[in-house]
Amino acid sequence: MLEYLSIPSGALTVFLVVPILLIPIVILGPESNQFRRLQQLYSSEIVSLRVYPIKSCRGFTVNKSTLRSHGLHLDRQWMFVNAETLQFLTIRQIPEMTLINTGLSEDGNSLLLSITGVGGNVATMEKPISIPAVPNADWLEKHTTLSQVKVWDVVTDGYVYGNEVNEPFSRFLGRDVVLVYKGPTPRILQGNGDPQLLGRTQSVNFPDVHPILIASEASIAELNSRLRQKGGDPITIERFRPNIVVKGNAPWTEDSWKTVRFNSSSGSLTGNGDSFVPSSPALDLDIVARCARCQVPNVNPETAEKHPKQPWDTLVSYRRVDEGIKFKPCFGMLAAPRNEGAIEVGMRFDVLEETNQHRYIKGF
Repeated sequence: MLEYLSIPSGALTVFLVVPILLIPIVILGPESNQFRRLQQLYSSEIVSLRVYPIKSCRGFTVNKSTLRSHGLHLDRQWMFVNAETLQFLTIRQIPEMTLINTGLSEDGNSLLLSITGVGGNVATMEKPISIPAVPNADWLEKHTTLSQVKVWDVVTDGYVYGNEVNEPFSRFLGRDVVLVYKGPTPRILQGNGDPQLLGRTQSVNFPDVHPILIASEASIAELNSRLRQKGGDPITIERFRPNIVVKGNAPWTEDSWKTVRFNSSSGSLTGNGDSFVPSSPALDLDIVARCARCQVPNVNPETAEKHPKQPWDTLVSYRRVDEGIKFKPCFGMLAAPRNEGAIEVGMRFDVLEETNQHRYIKGF
């Protein structure tokens, strides 16, 4: 006796002709409830958004932001450079940079800069230094000077701030430094983000190479389990300075991400309830490369103390997974947004495409 299958709304039914019986084969359509539930098995969600306004300085978390083609709003739009050479400075050479804090005023209009003192090297700041979070052309003309600055071997432009801003940080870091804000000339992506590889021309502010770094909670948890087994202390994901942290369903699955999407978890059902309309447009990103790590994660961001071995030694033991840069371990994935829009904690995260062809290409 033939039993009929329950066919979901939105599904396409194909009948195969076999002797005696017609067997309905159900191909789930993109609007079916079953299809959505199946898709969510391979989904995650955003658990943290992190912005680092000044390259290599302390950032902060936000519940929502705006994803731009060049990165999250405010992220790495400033950096400190050597006052004489105008070459960029990072935690790699100066771990104390992580004690320079950034924050926003209550109205969000001002970026507040302060310093955490450690040991005998305590900076004197009566109050945080306040600069416009989004300086307009008039303000920049009155308070800065446009000059050429260097990120690695790439020359780009930046607005150089005056001594009133720079003096406390020069005193704290024990060298003459100046703060710069990204100038108007686009800094075109290189390496894996080169226009010929990415398929479009895209720019970035002052990150090392690419606009966005995505990390997985599942992977930091797995790394911490290894550190504990070796008698070490667990570390926070802040050590890796990601912009977007997702929950993740298993450690290191991010190695194969190719195209990902962030979608609002809020919205409404239409028609008979089979079609879900998110409250904001989906955000798609190309995963351009694994993030090859230096020893910056060895620096405790709260104290600026650099551990001589961890987590570097542990990562090196099992995370040298990219054939393009075998001498460095990898943690996190570098991404280039395809479109812009609102992004917030709790948004759904879907992997749309995977690949086994990721290979790091030097971008500087």
